Amino acid sequence: MASWQGEYLAALQERDRKEKADSSFYDAYTKLANRAAGLDSHAKSRVPAESPTADNRSRKPNIPNFVPQASNEEALIRARHDLSEAQRSKGVMQSRLDSICVELQTLKLQSQHDIRRIKELSSEKAILSIRMKDQDEELKGKAKLLGDVHDENLSLTLQLNMAEERSQRLHTENKELVDRWMKRMGKEAEDLNKASKFF
Repeated sequence: MASWQGEYLAALQERDRKEKADSSFYDAYTKLANRAAGLDSHAKSRVPAESPTADNRSRKPNIPNFVPQASNEEALIRARHDLSEAQRSKGVMQSRLDSICVELQTLKLQSQHDIRRIKELSSEKAILSIRMKDQDEELKGKAKLLGDVHDENLSLTLQLNMAEERSQRLHTENKELVDRWMKRMGKEAEDLNKASKFF
């Protein structure tokens, strides 16, 4: 979560740095506009209110008044040129400002999307963590059950071995008893046969 906040803060700081870097253009434009307005009003105040008469036209021009007027016109032309340059610079800065605003809006939308995505992933992570915990408990239960089955299998195998041994022993004992009984019966039959010969 810290990474997108850092990027967002860095973007804001970069925007502030660029806007402050262009502030000198705004100040220069304002000064030029004020200067041009002052020169324009000063030039208008120097134009004579009355139309020149024949006597005035025949007179030699007053050099001290003429030179400042030409100088003022040159300054006015220069100020207008500077003003047009400032307006062109303003257009460039306005275009840059518009692109920055668009980029900032894009970053804001991306940031909102990232925040939503982070919430979704956090919720999914919580659900998966619960499921993994449940599966761990289930696996532990199955492992215990498997251990119990293994122990019971060992116990049953041991009991089966003991039963087989007992069965084998009983079988041997039974065979011995049958053999002895058959031997005894055979002897008794022989004795009966011998006894019957005398009759």
